Amino acid sequence: MSTANGFPQHSGTCVTPSTEGGAVQDLRAKKAGKAAKKEAGSNGVLTFGDPPGIGTSLNENIKLLSGELKANMKIKSFTPRPPRKPRLERAASLDEKSWRRWRRFRTSQESLTDPNETSSSNGSLQEASLSPPRGRASPFHQRCQQNSLHSSPGASEASSMGKSKGGTSDLGKRASEISGAFGFLRGKTFVGSKPRLSQVMPARPLPPLELNVGSQALRTANRIDADCLDYRHSQPRFGRVSSSLSDTRLHGNGMVYDNCSTDSMKSTFSLLTPIRSKDVRSRSYLEGSLLASGALMGAEELSRYFPDRNIGIFVATWNMQGQKELPVNLDDFLLPTDPDYAQDMYVIGVQEGCPDRREWEIRLQETLGPHYVMLYSAAHGVLYMSVFIRRDLIWFCSEVEYATVTTRIVSQIKTKGALGICFTFFGTSFLFITSHFTSGDSKVNERKLDYNKTIQALTLPKNVPDTNPYRSSSSDVTTRFDEVFWFGDFNFRLNKDRETVDSILNQNLDTDMSKLLVYDQLTSEMSRGSIFKGFQEADINFRPSYKFDIGKDSYDTTSKQRTPSYTDRVVFRSRYKDDIQAVKYSSCPVIKTSDHRPVFALFRVKVRPGRDNIPLAAGQFDRELYLIGIRRRIMRELQKRQEQKDQKSSSICSIS
Repeated sequence: MSTANGFPQHSGTCVTPSTEGGAVQDLRAKKAGKAAKKEAGSNGVLTFGDPPGIGTSLNENIKLLSGELKANMKIKSFTPRPPRKPRLERAASLDEKSWRRWRRFRTSQESLTDPNETSSSNGSLQEASLSPPRGRASPFHQRCQQNSLHSSPGASEASSMGKSKGGTSDLGKRASEISGAFGFLRGKTFVGSKPRLSQVMPARPLPPLELNVGSQALRTANRIDADCLDYRHSQPRFGRVSSSLSDTRLHGNGMVYDNCSTDSMKSTFSLLTPIRSKDVRSRSYLEGSLLASGALMGAEELSRYFPDRNIGIFVATWNMQGQKELPVNLDDFLLPTDPDYAQDMYVIGVQEGCPDRREWEIRLQETLGPHYVMLYSAAHGVLYMSVFIRRDLIWFCSEVEYATVTTRIVSQIKTKGALGICFTFFGTSFLFITSHFTSGDSKVNERKLDYNKTIQALTLPKNVPDTNPYRSSSSDVTTRFDEVFWFGDFNFRLNKDRETVDSILNQNLDTDMSKLLVYDQLTSEMSRGSIFKGFQEADINFRPSYKFDIGKDSYDTTSKQRTPSYTDRVVFRSRYKDDIQAVKYSSCPVIKTSDHRPVFALFRVKVRPGRDNIPLAAGQFDRELYLIGIRRRIMRELQKRQEQKDQKSSSICSIS
C-alpha cells in the first residue's frame, strides 16, 4: 500500500536509482521548457538542468519527484532488525572530554577545508546535515551507504556542474525539502546513538571558594607536598606561561599546563612577574617618561609593588644621652606589636649618640633582619641618622644626599645642630631632618633661631632634581621636597611647675594628655606660626618622654627636679593635601638606658610615579653591615636555643 506521494508505509525501505534515466530527463526538459544535456549509461546517474524557479511550490516538487521515483526507481524491502542493547560508556574525565571535543573540532575543520572536495562549502554543509548523528548507525542508513558506494563516479561531476550553475544542486535542495517536510531523515528516527548517563549531583552543597583565582584555598589545592617520597619524580616541569602582569594568555606550544589559571600559576611557582624577551629588548631604563610603560620609576612598576600607591614609614627619635650601654633588645622600639605588619621604610635619628656608632647600626640591622638593608647613614658630631628600606625597593631610589648645619656659636662643637638626608623614591621626593635644639626651660627664642638657621642653611637637594620646582623656595629647604619629616630633641618644655605637672600625671589620664598640652611650648608656638610653618603633628597620647631616672620609670628625683616635658617630637609636612596620614604616635617606655624615652611615629605616605632621568642608587646598600647583622642574628638564636637546652638538662626533680 502506498501513500499519496508514492512512498510505501514502511519504516525500513531504501530506494536506489535504476538504470533507466533517459525518460526522466525528457520529462524534466518538457516541464522546465529548457534543453538539458544528458550523460547516462548503465551507471544510473541522473543529470538535472537548472533548479526550479522561486515560485515553484513545495507540493509540486514533491509530486514531481514522487512520479519520477515511481517510474524509474526500484523499491527493495528488507526485514528490520531489533535494536541492540545500549552499551554504557564509562565516565570520561575532563581531559578526555576536552580531547574529544578538540578532535571533533579539528575533524570538522578538515572536512570543511579538504582540498580534494570539489563541491562548495554550502553543499558540504547540506550533506553534513543529511548525515545521521554520531553513534551506532541504523540498518536503514547502513543499507543506503552500501548502495551509494555502487554509484558511478560521474555523479560527482554532474553534481559539481549543477552546483556551479545554480549555487546548490537541485537534487540536494529537493532532498532537504523532503526531509524537512516528512522528517524521516532526521536524527530522531535513528535509534542507534549511545545513551548518556544523567548528571550526578553532589549530596551536599560544595563549600564556597573565593572569586580570586589566586586565592589561598586554590594555591593550597594545587600545591604538591614536598615531603612526598616521589615528589621529585612526579613533579611536572612547568615553563613560564605568562608574558607580563597584564597578559593572561598562555603562550607557546608543546608546554605542559595544569588546570589552574595564569594568575594562580604565578602565585604557585613564582612571586616574580615573568618578563617577555621583547620587553627586555625594548626597555630603556636610562630614558623614560612619566607615562612610559617601560620606565623603572613609572606607573607600571609602582602599581606592581604598591597597588594603592601608599607606603608605610617608621620615623623615630631618641636622645641616647651618650650612654655606652645599648639596650639588650630593640624589638619593642622598632617593631611595636600594635601594627600587624612591619613598615616599608625605617628612619631613625639619634641625638647625643653612643660612642660606637657602627655598633648602633649593627644592632639596628640585627633587629630588622634580612628583609631590610641600610640604604644610607650619616652623622654630624653625635647626631646620627640611619635609613633602612626593604631590600626589594632599593632599585627605585635615587642617589642619597645629605647636609648638616651647626647651630652652636663655636662650630667645632657639634652637639647641637641638624642633619638632613634626602632622596627620591619613584616620583616622590623625601627629606628627613633630625635636630637637637638649644636646651633650657626659658630659651624658646633660641630654639626658634635654630629652626630658622636650619631651613636656610641646609643645602639640599644637590644633584637630584626637584620634582616640582615651581612650588619651591630658595629660603626654605622644606619647600623643595614633596614629603618632609622633621624629628629630634626640640627641647620645648611645659610652662608649669613640677608639682602641678605631677598632680596631672597622677590622675591616670591614660591617653588624654590635653591637660598637659595646654602648657606645651611647641604646641603654642606652632599655633602662632612662628616655627615649623606648614607642619603638622599627630595627637599626643603618651606621657612626657623627658626627664627620667636612668633605669627607672620615675621622673627626675635629683635636686634639680626638672619638669617632665615633651622634648622629643616628630612633625611632618607635604606639598599635597592628605598625602601623609599618621597611623600611630607613641613612645617606648621599656627602654630605660637614657633619661629620654624613644618616640616613634608610623605613617602612610602616598607615592607617585616618576621618570628615569634622575641619578639612581642602582641597588646600593651597606653590604658589610647586612652580613654582620645577619650573622649576629643567627648567633643570637643559636645561643638562645643552647641556653634552653642547658636549662632543661640541669633541671632537678625532687621526690618528697
